[in-house]
Amino acid sequence: MRSSFASALVLCVFMLQPAQPGLAAEPVAAPKEQKPAVNDLNTPRQFPSITSREQWEARAAEIRHNILVSCGLWPMPEKTPLQARVFGRIDREGYSVEKVCFQPLPGFYLGGNLYRPLGRGKGPFPAILNPHGHWKEGRLVDGKDGSVAARCISFARQGMIAFSYDMVGYNDTFFPEQGNVPTAQFPNRHRNFATNRADLLWNITLMGLQTWNSIRALDFLESLPDVDRKRLACTGASGGGTQTFMLGAVDDRLAAQAPVVMVSHSMQGGCLCENAPGLRVDYSNMEIAAAPAPRPQILVAATGDWTRMTLTVEGPAIEQVYRLFNAADRLRYVRFDFNHNYNQTSREAVYDWFGRWLLKHRDPASLTEGPSAKEPDTDLRVFPDGRLPENAKTQAQIIEALKLQHQAQWESLVVRDEAGWERFKQVMRPAWRRTLQLDWPASTVRSRTEKVRPSGEFSVATLKISRSEDSPPILCSYWSPPGNGGKPAPKVAVLCSDTSATPVPDAELKPVGLALSLLQRGLAVLTVDRFSTGDPPDPFANYYSTYNRTKLQERVRDLLTVCVAGGSVTEPNGPRFSQVILMGTGSAGLWALLAAPGASAVIADCNQLDVARDETLLAPDLFCPGLRNIGTFEGSAMLAAPRPLLLHNTGTAFPTAALRSAYRATSASDKVRIVAARLPDDELVRWALGSGQ
Repeated sequence: MRSSFASALVLCVFMLQPAQPGLAAEPVAAPKEQKPAVNDLNTPRQFPSITSREQWEARAAEIRHNILVSCGLWPMPEKTPLQARVFGRIDREGYSVEKVCFQPLPGFYLGGNLYRPLGRGKGPFPAILNPHGHWKEGRLVDGKDGSVAARCISFARQGMIAFSYDMVGYNDTFFPEQGNVPTAQFPNRHRNFATNRADLLWNITLMGLQTWNSIRALDFLESLPDVDRKRLACTGASGGGTQTFMLGAVDDRLAAQAPVVMVSHSMQGGCLCENAPGLRVDYSNMEIAAAPAPRPQILVAATGDWTRMTLTVEGPAIEQVYRLFNAADRLRYVRFDFNHNYNQTSREAVYDWFGRWLLKHRDPASLTEGPSAKEPDTDLRVFPDGRLPENAKTQAQIIEALKLQHQAQWESLVVRDEAGWERFKQVMRPAWRRTLQLDWPASTVRSRTEKVRPSGEFSVATLKISRSEDSPPILCSYWSPPGNGGKPAPKVAVLCSDTSATPVPDAELKPVGLALSLLQRGLAVLTVDRFSTGDPPDPFANYYSTYNRTKLQERVRDLLTVCVAGGSVTEPNGPRFSQVILMGTGSAGLWALLAAPGASAVIADCNQLDVARDETLLAPDLFCPGLRNIGTFEGSAMLAAPRPLLLHNTGTAFPTAALRSAYRATSASDKVRIVAARLPDDELVRWALGSGQ
């Protein structure tokens, strides 16, 4: 049997190299762990190869889901009443300016200024959001390199409404316990939101809050009677540029956008407000900026910052997407010989562009900037004395409210009937995929048979499984019982551990423990001997999880890849495996539970985990940003319904009520078994043998 096994073991979806004859049966030295490649905000990024409009539209949808999940906005939160106040009007030549505050969240106040045209009738007018960058003065900056007031005044004089609003911590947008602080301290107050590691379990971040603020700012503009809802736009520079293209990627209401000195293939953003967990694991700012195509967009770059290559790298890359829509004329990219800025030259390029697309101006290039004077800060500030309304909530209260909001969203998804099941899948599948950073279903998987050896009455092959030619492989052993090829519907059990809880084959390549028990009962076994990467660096340092997968995310991704491989094995003269049973012990039992949608059946050791404790989920082998938003471990397990599922060693603190409800709703209560104690191997084998019945 050994010779036929060596030549006939096939993994149908992979590239397979057959074992060479004459290989000895000696053990293979344990390979060294692969050090994970670490990306950061300065790692150069490449735009993917896109060949069709349909391919890009699918990717753009993924980008949108990824942003919303990363920012804690999937599913979209309830839009509570803004309770907007517009007051303190000052009339000037050709425009007026007013103070504005509203509540993007109940008890959280966002401040800004509204500039409107005067002497041009009642409208409706185009309206433009103006987020500011990391200038220390925020929206009140008024200098040579940038002036929010100058551009808002110019927009208003040209016949457009302009709304400038704060980043969190600047000017009038802060928490009552922070009080009034000098301008120089705005940046420190800005970076003080949601810095507790446990907040990441809910994807509560500064970037998420600011993205929500931008969405609600657009709601505010839409609510104004003199605004044309079909002519909304956004422009900002630096951090305001990030807010611009983030909003454009997730909100279709923008008719045009102008991110300035921010869209880059290299530096992706150096602040908490630009680095949500998971945001750029698979995507870069270039792709995020391309997501709104074919809506009109201008990229403004500078020779003196990280956008210096826009004319040769970022611009042409995004332009290829616009060409797929036959809309190359809707993208413009320009570069000026300045340092990091949003100066008059850059602003006038945006006036030209918005004049063309929003005003339909006969000569948009004539829309230049005339002299203007910013009002004194005290006349523009909403809360100049630093005193917020009495109902303003503290940062701790807002964060707690966001957690309760996420919890309520999860509870609303509990499956009780068929309609609820369909809604759950519609919401939770994208959340599961993007929270765990999965490329699922995998388009390509490759495997290579390294060695085939005898092992007593069984045969064993060493496999290297990978997702691409250049990705690090997963090292596995495949064990075949006698006569497996003649079975009409053979099964394969994929065994994984956290490297400490399950015995591995001994030095003579003899199966032991659970693997041996499964083989003796006629099941083939695929053991995960080494994952594709070793332990990563500190996942809480240097925005690590914005650009890299955590250990848990890497492990779940590997298990799904191995499940694809296991389901594609064929024995000599036999059919493909009818079932892939994923079995995990220790922490790997929880990884297996998260990978459950990719297996035919799952046996998960839940390790008596106390899910209620944040400290438990912050452990290196269990940390995953946003995990609580998908029901921690229940959501992924529910997506496996109605396929067989066995959870054991749950203890008393592992939640399963929603999981049981989902299986009842899918008429599959008999397919799920939940046991508080750890089950012995013989019980696991019996369940595995009957899992398809």
